[in-house]
Amino acid sequence: MILSMPQEYTNGSSSYADYLQWNKDLRCEAFDGMIVNMTPSPTPGHQKIQVELSVEIGSYLREKDCEILTAPLDVCLFATPETPNEEIKNWIQPDLMIVCDPKKIEEKRIIGAPDLVIEILSPATARTDRLTKYNKYEEAGVKEYWIVDPHHETVEVFVLQDQSFERVDVFTKNDVVKVSLFPDFEVQLNKIFP
Repeated sequence: MILSMPQEYTNGSSSYADYLQWNKDLRCEAFDGMIVNMTPSPTPGHQKIQVELSVEIGSYLREKDCEILTAPLDVCLFATPETPNEEIKNWIQPDLMIVCDPKKIEEKRIIGAPDLVIEILSPATARTDRLTKYNKYEEAGVKEYWIVDPHHETVEVFVLQDQSFERVDVFTKNDVVKVSLFPDFEVQLNKIFP
C-alpha cells in the first residue's frame, strides 16, 4: 500500500526508507530527518532558466566524463552505496547538478555529493536554498554551489575551499561565469535569463 506522508514523520524522525513507502507523487526533501514539502511546483520562469542552464552545461559536458542531471532526482548527500535506507536522514532534490563520479549515479538516485549544484530561487525556497541547503552542501563537500535569483537576474557562486564555501562573486545578466570545475568553460548569463 502506498502511503501519503504520515504526520508523525514531520518531527525529525524520517528516513529514506520511510520516504520510499509514501505516495510517489509526493515531492519532499529531508534535513536530519525533518521533512520539507516541495510545493508549489516551479513557475514557467524557473523552468526556462533551468532548461537554458541544462542546455549550456549539457552541451559542454557532451564530450566529458561528467553528467548534468535535473530535478526531480533524490540526492542522498551523506550516503554511500552500503548505507541502509533506514540510516539516510538527508535527501535533497537540487534543481541542477553535475556528477563526475559514475559510481554515485544509481538507477533511482544519487549517492553522495554532486560536484556542482545549482538551485534556482523561488519565494517559497529562498530561505532553504540560502541557509539549510547551503550548509548541507558545504558539509557534504559539494565543490561548487550556484544560487540563481530569477527576480534579480543574478547568480551567486560559491567554491569549496578548505571544507568551507567561499563566495566567488555575484554575477548579473550581462556577466560571464567561469565554472571552476572546468577551466575552459564559462556560461554567458544573457543566454540564461530571458
